[in-house]
Amino acid sequence: MSISKEEIIKKVHELIEAPSCCAEAKEAGNNFLKALGTPDEKSAAQALIKELDEDVTSVDGLIAFAESDNGKAYFGEETAKNLADAAHKAKDAGGKYCICAACAAGGAILDNQAAIL
Repeated sequence: MSISKEEIIKKVHELIEAPSCCAEAKEAGNNFLKALGTPDEKSAAQALIKELDEDVTSVDGLIAFAESDNGKAYFGEETAKNLADAAHKAKDAGGKYCICAACAAGGAILDNQAAIL
């Protein structure tokens, strides 16, 4: 099911407002929003997609990190276990991306990039 350009714009807002959004994705998202309706819109959309291709983590990547020693050290043992459990549930339900707010929004943008390209 694809989503409209207007819904993509909402997802870009969700992305840049997410606490887990990195500075580069936030900048690309803001640049895209500023370029809407201008001759630079398509190139800004392409730059956003390129950035999201680099940044959005797969659900498998999240699981691997959360279950790793580095993930346990980063999140703490209990949080890492809970995160891995939630990611496994998301994967079992058909999820493709990390379950953080930034990756969820970024994944929706990637899956529907034709609406802005």
